[in-house]
Amino acid sequence: MQINLSKLGKRYNYEWIFRNLNYTFDSGTAYAILGHNGSGKSTLLTIISGHNLHSEGEINYRVGGNYIPVEKIYSSLSLTAPYLELVEEFTLQEMIDFQTRFKPLRQQLTTQNLIDRMGLQKAKHKFVKDFSSGMKQRLKLGLAIYSQSELLLLDEPTTNLDQEGVAWYQEHVSQNKENRLVIVGSNIQHEYSFCEEHLRISDYHVAPAKPKV
Repeated sequence: MQINLSKLGKRYNYEWIFRNLNYTFDSGTAYAILGHNGSGKSTLLTIISGHNLHSEGEINYRVGGNYIPVEKIYSSLSLTAPYLELVEEFTLQEMIDFQTRFKPLRQQLTTQNLIDRMGLQKAKHKFVKDFSSGMKQRLKLGLAIYSQSELLLLDEPTTNLDQEGVAWYQEHVSQNKENRLVIVGSNIQHEYSFCEEHLRISDYHVAPAKPKV
């Protein structure tokens, strides 16, 4: 997969979040979008995922050399972010079975295989609503990392994870980044330590206009 951003910009009302962003993401490489809280990292990730519209410029997707329209890019990506919710009325097994009806797992994994890899064997028949925040985050990550997708988008991926959970994330994302495009939005080094390329969103901020005297 290749994603090309050309003069991309996003604004809310009259405030530009970023502007004149020219960048190319290529499969087989892991990228980190860096910046302080509120700098526009999540906004850029939602635009790349097709969940948010840009205000100017263009974004183009190609898979295997073929152009993919933005309304169909969802079938080629998996995404996890703090603002995304799980279906809490499902048990863990039901949640995974539901997800895989729409997007199969990598490496022909079964539901039980994924439960084992997430270390959540004892919660197999537990309702998601009764999970701790760390268990929910591990489930989100497991579904994203192990879904069959060319593009993996990770926004603040270790939110609510303890030290053991962070180590789990680092191990499993590193094992599953080969031959896919990985983009991480973060300002915490251990979340993007495996990324080869860094894009600093602050480089594309627009200085506020000076008031006329």
